[in-house]
Amino acid sequence: MEVFERSIEEQVRILQGLLANNRMTRFRTEFLALHNYDQAQIFNQLKSEDREKVYQYLSPSELANIFDALEAQDEKIDGYFEEMLYPYAANVLAEMYADNAVDVLNELKDRDRVNIYMHLMPAESAREISQLINYLEDTAGAIMTTEYIAIEEGLTLAEAYYQLRQQAIEAETIYYVYVIDQHHRLTGVISLRDLIINDEDKLVADVMNNRVISVQVNDDQLEVAKMVKDYDLLALPVVGFDQELLGIVTVDDVLDVMQEEAESDYSGLAAVDVSEKHISPWSAAKSRLPWLITLLFLGMGTSTVISRYSGLVEEVSILSAFITLITGTAGNAGTQSLAVTVRQLNSKDHDKQVGKTFSFELLTGAITGLVVALCVFLIVFIWKGNPFFGLIIAAAMFMAIVVANLAGLFIPYLMDKLGFDPAVASGPFISTLSDLTSVFIYFTIAGLFLAYLL
Repeated sequence: MEVFERSIEEQVRILQGLLANNRMTRFRTEFLALHNYDQAQIFNQLKSEDREKVYQYLSPSELANIFDALEAQDEKIDGYFEEMLYPYAANVLAEMYADNAVDVLNELKDRDRVNIYMHLMPAESAREISQLINYLEDTAGAIMTTEYIAIEEGLTLAEAYYQLRQQAIEAETIYYVYVIDQHHRLTGVISLRDLIINDEDKLVADVMNNRVISVQVNDDQLEVAKMVKDYDLLALPVVGFDQELLGIVTVDDVLDVMQEEAESDYSGLAAVDVSEKHISPWSAAKSRLPWLITLLFLGMGTSTVISRYSGLVEEVSILSAFITLITGTAGNAGTQSLAVTVRQLNSKDHDKQVGKTFSFELLTGAITGLVVALCVFLIVFIWKGNPFFGLIIAAAMFMAIVVANLAGLFIPYLMDKLGFDPAVASGPFISTLSDLTSVFIYFTIAGLFLAYLL
């Protein structure tokens, strides 16, 4: 059976047997025949004593390919580097793509080890990593790689092709060849096709496309991901304030950004960071309890309102049957508004759009509230035969939906201003607050028209 036809579990078992019997040559043959992703999955399942032998059997360059395929946020990464000798670990980092090495270094808990690795690795690698590690988090600079191909615009295509071959060894990707001037400013881009099919005596400047799409180094990573998606790119150049070419963002890094965004959206459903991995139930509980306690006290407000109107419920007991209907519908409306608002908060000019968004959500809430209110009026009227009771339920439903829609707009903005992640903190607040306001609106309207219910 070929190596690539085996399941991961079978491959782990075979490779563990080779390591246990110290069969280095056979292990290297079997292991290095696998795709880097499969190597990473197998490496993750090895025991520490097996990994110790892997560090002896594989070169830093070969192990670097594995760590390039691993998730840098994996909590095991720190432990893996602790197992390695300092010089070996430093060389592994130096052989990795610079952006991936930065991700790994940011995950290491012992900052002294980071300094040692930086001191031990080759000067050129240390310089590239130092440059990237200083960029702001969640920006184009933080996710870009400096291992790209760039040629000067004054070269002939023959000279450019020669430079391309020289640089290709170190480049992370060769999707596009970027063109720079003598000051390293980005002036254009040329495809491999144009480089090959045109006469080799032509100048790069005459063949290149000068309408190149680029981003600034401090642009938000979500804006970068959006541009890659909108323009259907495989890589996107990153420039500084003077248009000097600093690096490129590749499509694999964009996929990581999109995954982080999806995890953030899931987190917003329950104020839990779904990307955070806990080593024990106690640590997981500690991260969740603050929000639960806060929401507990906010939820007591709803209980207080219901208690205050207990006399009204005793007089007209049918009122209690519609509490969950109104609170649930309003909560759903608020969650829909929240999803739209959190997405808008990721844009650069979200502060300028508050007024426009307010009008939009107010009108949206009014339209949806009116339609739902009409439906619930007809249902209650047919069911109970009391038009006044139907109007009370409909009016409460309409107002509750409008208020929940506006809450879904303003709470994320408030959380953002207070320094909380609006995607994580807003969801439970919307649910709890819409319960409170919906119950208050419902019983207030019912109290005003009590005479028509008796």
